[in-house]
Amino acid sequence: MSTTSAPLTLNLVNHPASAEPAEITAAAELAKLTGARTGPTGPGVSVALAWRGLPAQLPAKAKESTAWMWLRIAEDGTGEICATHGSFLFAAVRLLATNPGDVTREKLAAGLWLPATFGWHRPHWDACYTQYWRSARKFEPERYVAALAEAGFTHCEVNGLQAHMPYEDSVAWEYYPQFYTYAPGFNHFVDTPLTQGIWPGHYLDANLNHLKSLADLGRRYGLKPGVCMFEPRTLPERFFAKHPTLRGARVDHPFRSRLPRYTLAQDHPITQRHYREALQKVMRAVPDLSYMSVWTNDSGAGFEHTASLYVGRNGGPYMIREWRNHDKVAQAAGESIVRYLKNLRTAAAELNPDFDVILRIEPFKVEHEHIKAGMGGHVTWEAPSLLVRGYDVPYAHPKYPENRAIAGSLFHTTMDPKEKETLTASRAAGVDPILHYSASGVMNHEPLLGLPYPHLLHAKLMAMRETGLNRISALGGLTNTAQAPYWPNPVVLRAAQFFPAKPVAQVLTEFATTLVGPAHAASLTTAWKEFEEALVWQPLVGLYCAFGFCWQRTWDRPFVPDLEAVPAAEREYYERHGCFQHNNPSVVDLGKDVLFDLITREGGAKMAADMDRHVLARLHPLIARLDAQVKGLAASPAQVVLADLRDRVRAYLHWVTSLRSICAWCECVYGYVGATDEATKDACEQKLQSAIDLELANIRGLIELLETTTAEVLVLSGVAENTFFYGENLVVHLKTKLRLTEKYRHAKPRIDKDVMWRPTPGTSWPAGWDATTPAAS
Repeated sequence: MSTTSAPLTLNLVNHPASAEPAEITAAAELAKLTGARTGPTGPGVSVALAWRGLPAQLPAKAKESTAWMWLRIAEDGTGEICATHGSFLFAAVRLLATNPGDVTREKLAAGLWLPATFGWHRPHWDACYTQYWRSARKFEPERYVAALAEAGFTHCEVNGLQAHMPYEDSVAWEYYPQFYTYAPGFNHFVDTPLTQGIWPGHYLDANLNHLKSLADLGRRYGLKPGVCMFEPRTLPERFFAKHPTLRGARVDHPFRSRLPRYTLAQDHPITQRHYREALQKVMRAVPDLSYMSVWTNDSGAGFEHTASLYVGRNGGPYMIREWRNHDKVAQAAGESIVRYLKNLRTAAAELNPDFDVILRIEPFKVEHEHIKAGMGGHVTWEAPSLLVRGYDVPYAHPKYPENRAIAGSLFHTTMDPKEKETLTASRAAGVDPILHYSASGVMNHEPLLGLPYPHLLHAKLMAMRETGLNRISALGGLTNTAQAPYWPNPVVLRAAQFFPAKPVAQVLTEFATTLVGPAHAASLTTAWKEFEEALVWQPLVGLYCAFGFCWQRTWDRPFVPDLEAVPAAEREYYERHGCFQHNNPSVVDLGKDVLFDLITREGGAKMAADMDRHVLARLHPLIARLDAQVKGLAASPAQVVLADLRDRVRAYLHWVTSLRSICAWCECVYGYVGATDEATKDACEQKLQSAIDLELANIRGLIELLETTTAEVLVLSGVAENTFFYGENLVVHLKTKLRLTEKYRHAKPRIDKDVMWRPTPGTSWPAGWDATTPAAS
């Protein structure tokens, strides 16, 4: 027996006669890897879950652990691969293929026990598999779930819609139905006797069949299925015309919707029966469904009488009488939420006693303590920080203390000591909360794919481990792993899960060596590190550094001093897919969205300067070094890998430069509009023209990248674009942006302050009526 990395060869791999899908998949993968045949009996390597029986040589301490894998392969080709989780069986087999240094022949002969750091680890709000990127081109679902299992995940999310967009009642000029495309609730999959006929049966069946297929695929790799739903979600007005006494809270955003939308009165016994039957109907389709994550008070969902509803506290008549003080309303609302969650849990427990109901708790600042007091057992909560109270958390950007609200983002790499205290107190109360973190570009730098930040990610995983967390969620999932084959983040996830004591530098060096060979490994790891050193200096710009970069059409809308200097007909190509209601200030102002001030003049000036000084100044030389390395290599795996990284860094350069342009626009246009002297206006105009020059060059570079790269550097829809990501005609739109920007770049800076008062397109206010902002009295 030696420590060489010669391929492992076996004669026979077997699994139990009545094997679970995960056991079959892992056994087949092992046979493929080792050239073995598979059979039900005979001397060979058995692949089986731990509940069937523990291996004789398993360490005694394994019996005290609930999450582990065991690998033993003797010289004669006999042994066993055993694990507590089905996904860990596949992960164990893949270790044999990819981590020879960690699973040497000597270690395998003696038996290798690997406890898992996190016994409950799921992708959450899984962008490509279930959520708003599900029509991504070149996405391969099976390769994706295999990547999840290999990285050490234990669950997968399965409630994705079959179609590109949801079925939802709407009216002309209304954007709101697109908010139902993600985290779809029960009404998109099943009906009950209460809602039968509201949605077409073929629509429900298609979505339920798709949900089942996603669950089947995850099950094949040992991933337990679960759902992330916005609930309680609305029903159409035609339902309440029939059942007016079931009307609950109005939950829509009045700026983004054109129809008031209401949920069911959640305490009504008929509502409770409806939800019990809906959940059980889904569970009968997927009997091993293991959890339901409840997101709410946004996107067409909400709980009655809670303070964070967009139109304010409101609801049906059954929860609390009128004229009670705010504390009493908060208590009643919080206790009602707990009843709702426990109603779901009781229904689910009839089919799966271990089913978890999980509430994302951030929306409930004033109801917070009342909700937590009623939780316990399999009813729990999740957040980006255990210290969350509403959306306020004690974490600031690592480089910019004034830049807050980073919890859960890639910039959030540490854990306050008080997190451990909260975790201990929660567990003492019988509640094991879940923390979510970022492993990809989702909610960070959408729509980019495969950006490496392995050191930041590893630091966060180790901080969560040190805090004592056992249940964690990767917000956004791992996106499109098949199109980012050299991405180090999944490798870091696996290392943190099964080899937490291993230095991250060693993990990355070993991975880089497998990609480019020992001669070029240092070049690759150095480039990863240098990219992170630029990335960590990027400010977090509200909304834009989440889904807002796409829904504000940052890349393809003209970059001009007066957005409405471009005629409406010429703006239509991007406005049709932006989150642009006709009277939303974002139509005319890059620093605003509805009533949110996203970027101030002062903030824009500082963030633009910070990006110039600390981000762009690091990216340009890094790209130049990578380009020189690529051009200096003959055709080889090293050249392919380094070119792939160069192009992803270039994509980020074009992304962050456009982000910088947005900040500069706010600095200059706000400065011009607010100026009272010509000198200041002239200075603002000149600076804005320089920003326009930079953005034009930036977009030309982006077009050149997209037309020449062989890498899938960003996610594009293979069906049609929507508000949340671009389509395959992006380059056409970018060229239109160049043309329109050149044409209208010299318009005077202007923002229509009265945009909110505009009538609906195709209508007008009575003649002579003034729709301008009243002067302050």
